[in-house]
Amino acid sequence: MITSMSNAQIKHIQQLMKKAKARRESGLFVVEGMKMFREAPKDRIEKVYASTSFLESGDNRAVLEEKGFGSESPDMEEVDDKVFRSLSDTVTPQGILCLVRQVDTPLSAMLEARQPLLMILEDLQDPGNLGTILRTGEGAGVSGVILNKNCVDLYNPKVIRSTMGSVYRMPVLTVDSISDILPELKKQGVRTYAAHLRGEHFYDQEDFRGKTAFFIGNEGNGLSDELSGQADCLIKIPMLGQVESLNAAMAAGILMYETSRQRRKVL
Repeated sequence: MITSMSNAQIKHIQQLMKKAKARRESGLFVVEGMKMFREAPKDRIEKVYASTSFLESGDNRAVLEEKGFGSESPDMEEVDDKVFRSLSDTVTPQGILCLVRQVDTPLSAMLEARQPLLMILEDLQDPGNLGTILRTGEGAGVSGVILNKNCVDLYNPKVIRSTMGSVYRMPVLTVDSISDILPELKKQGVRTYAAHLRGEHFYDQEDFRGKTAFFIGNEGNGLSDELSGQADCLIKIPMLGQVESLNAAMAAGILMYETSRQRRKVL
């Protein structure tokens, strides 16, 4: 049982929660709560930490046992309640967190879908936006999400919470530069669309039933001129009133579900 905040494991968890560099170097990230524990793939869980009060519940212990992390497991640690509260990133800790191994999905695997649908994100900074895009992408049938290295860290605890478990299932790839993958997309017949205020057509005037990728830009500055200039087509979402642009996750959601709608019509 861990009873000290100076314990090396506790310090390690705190570093993983606070610093993207620590997450990159270790290849691990932290998830909190029963839902995120239940949905985590067993083969990716490195270690489980449960508070003393959490373990007082027979139902909670049964969930741990079911997944192979009972009291005898070397990969499960009991943590004093006070120490556990110091770890939690939420106001009301549920008493369970675990360390999960990161996974990068190759572009080739994303393109194996019959009609790939990719969301390509440039310099996205808001954790809630990234998490929402992953969650919405899973619901809309997206084949993969590609981030450039300047995006908010995928494994930021706020991103993880916003995904509501989709982080385990949505294929994601981080690349140094989006431009580096564009030749392969072109080679594979993927048509690229940039969500842009100077769009040639409204988004619902285009045909997304083929292999499709959407570029979504930074919340404040939009897409860079360099990337938008490399898109096959600029599209825009109509705006009424004095609104100039939409939240990045909202814009991405509209495009994802328009694609889903078009593809359902031909099935």
